[in-house]
Amino acid sequence: MDLSLTEEQIMIQDMARKFADSELAPVAAQLDETRDQSLFLKNLAQLNALGFMGLNIKAEYGGVEAGSVAFSLAITELARACASTAVTTSVTNMVAEVIQAVGNDEQKSKYLPKICSGEYRAGGFCLSEAAAGSDPAGMKTQAVKDGDDYLISGSKIYITSGSFADVFVVWAVTDLAAKKGKGISCFIVEAGTAGMTIGKSEEKMGQKASPTNEVHFDRCRVPASAMMGAENKGFGVAVGELAGGRIGIGSLALGIGLAALDYAKDHIVERKQFGQSLSNFQGLQWTLAERYTEMEAARLLLMQAAYTKDQGQPFGMAASMAKLFAAEKANKACYDALQLMGGAGYIREYPLERMARDVRVTSIYEGTSEIQKVIIARELLQKI
Repeated sequence: MDLSLTEEQIMIQDMARKFADSELAPVAAQLDETRDQSLFLKNLAQLNALGFMGLNIKAEYGGVEAGSVAFSLAITELARACASTAVTTSVTNMVAEVIQAVGNDEQKSKYLPKICSGEYRAGGFCLSEAAAGSDPAGMKTQAVKDGDDYLISGSKIYITSGSFADVFVVWAVTDLAAKKGKGISCFIVEAGTAGMTIGKSEEKMGQKASPTNEVHFDRCRVPASAMMGAENKGFGVAVGELAGGRIGIGSLALGIGLAALDYAKDHIVERKQFGQSLSNFQGLQWTLAERYTEMEAARLLLMQAAYTKDQGQPFGMAASMAKLFAAEKANKACYDALQLMGGAGYIREYPLERMARDVRVTSIYEGTSEIQKVIIARELLQKI
């Protein structure tokens, strides 16, 4: 694996960093406090104009075609400033990749340019249900054939960007007699389709500016042409795309962790107690050294997973390892960074308490840390 970045990857990383510093960092606290959707959507539109919603989409569909390494670098930089913006960007890219991976030519030509151009403000990934979170194969949402259409009925939960996404990829059971996970299909559903309603935006601990909604389907009629891939073969699509999404969430966690450590590092250099800078105390030095080392290890795991994906090689276990490690260590980084700040870290005037709230969910969504361990162990034991 070549650890050096290409000129294009460096350019995208720099562009993301500059945008995060100039546009996101100044309003991140405001977005967390007010959840101002107009301001949030303005930032997303600017990211769309810069190409960040189609980082791994082919140029013929309006994408940048920069690859997963560039995607990881970009999400990390955005998350340093605003985790809410980073997660919406990550999920929208994941929706686009689903369509690119299994959509037919007509579907790709119709939907991908709208995502990449910003005509669609965001995309929604409708997989999780109330009784099917870590076990999505147990979903209850059904799609029943009705002439040349399908009628989708059921509910999805925890859908990122649900309140303003303009296109959704939706998984539903199409063969009730099939074994668990074997009779599931994937559909494209546009916002506003009759029978589809968006539920409440959840009151969350963190990442508050990015809405998380229930999405309900009541005999929602979609044409058979809305199905992506083969009928009853959609679950494998979800599993594959979740692996790619884990690179995004791991990168997001890394960005939050690095931002927290950078802020705490500056604080202990400037803060004086007992007649000297806090940075002179070995105990605090060691804390910084340990946490930064872990963040660098997380970065390398993410680069390995992204590079492997870009090479067209199996990357599922690498993505799970990277997501597991990055999320857990970023949570630790934020905890220790807040501790290094002392009382100031607990005050909302400073960004550490927001970062500590934002980072917590990274060990939960796109597969909990426990599920990542199950995936990793399964892969390891299959090799015996």
